[in-house]
Amino acid sequence: MRSRLNISVVGCHAEGEIGDVIIGGVLPPAGNTMMERMIAMERDHDHIRRLLICEPRGSVARHVNLVVPPITPGCVAGAIVMEPTEYVPMSGSNTICIATVLLETGMVPMQEPITRFKLDMPGGVIEVTARCEDGKCQSITFRNAPAFAAMLDGALEVEGHGKIPIDIAYGGMFFGIVDAKALGFEVRPDEARDLAILGESIRKAAREQFPVAHPDFPNVQGVSIVQFAMPYEGSGKVTRNTCIVAPGRSDRSPTGTGTSARMAVLQAKGHMKAGDELIHASIIGSRFVGRILSVEDWNGRTVIIPEITGRAWITGQHSYLLDPDDPWQEGYMLSDTWGVTPALKQ
Repeated sequence: MRSRLNISVVGCHAEGEIGDVIIGGVLPPAGNTMMERMIAMERDHDHIRRLLICEPRGSVARHVNLVVPPITPGCVAGAIVMEPTEYVPMSGSNTICIATVLLETGMVPMQEPITRFKLDMPGGVIEVTARCEDGKCQSITFRNAPAFAAMLDGALEVEGHGKIPIDIAYGGMFFGIVDAKALGFEVRPDEARDLAILGESIRKAAREQFPVAHPDFPNVQGVSIVQFAMPYEGSGKVTRNTCIVAPGRSDRSPTGTGTSARMAVLQAKGHMKAGDELIHASIIGSRFVGRILSVEDWNGRTVIIPEITGRAWITGQHSYLLDPDDPWQEGYMLSDTWGVTPALKQ
């Protein structure tokens, strides 16, 4: 057996969304901050993402996370999130997977009943509280980076659908949030294909018509994900949503950054306040619990500090090898799963 590399991966999912974690075989990229490391990973080492996410080794339904040494003092580890079409500053489901893998593999010592630690992410330092019992993470709660509404009640022109009202908010990436019920959806599994097709049309239109950029991270630009949100049911009540991950599929989890972005919009519109909860259900019925810890002024911009709670489960371990004669060194994409214009950059 010959191989150009040997990458060790722990399989994991958070409330149904795959967020596998690389624990060996890949060196950390260069950079003085985690954001610089994320940019360097994309620029200089993107073959790792292509190898693990593209077929024949991966799939469009997979995320992969690289654990690296932290840069910020007080953090136990750093992490870079690699999604099907982009690198993102922060991801809730992936953070829950990373924290679970770190604890359940012993990379971070587990203290029962509560383990607390910090993760160094490109989007900021993430504070993690893990509820642990009998060597298992029963739940992961993390304090997210500030989330904010970037635009409210925009009128988005979508070909074949006319003008669609849209809110845009940052929760770790930029989300375009639309009213699922007003568009004729109930966010059910049998609607997944139609939601994905329309969601991609909305995302592409939003990137063209409403350019947005993070004030601290100019490289973080444009709507990454479209969230179909059912009407908010009130604090402590279950509200359904689904987030369409490029190039066009429903996030199986309720989406932690999406929950953060939705709470920022609801707060901006006067529907939520500090201390209120948003119990978000996904298209498969899994749940995250979001809570607004505080509402703050951030360089003249109103932001919320969100907290998200969810669960993750380890699914296995795998060593990925690469035969030097393999004709698909970095994998391939087909339009039946990657959309009609398959690409790793959307």
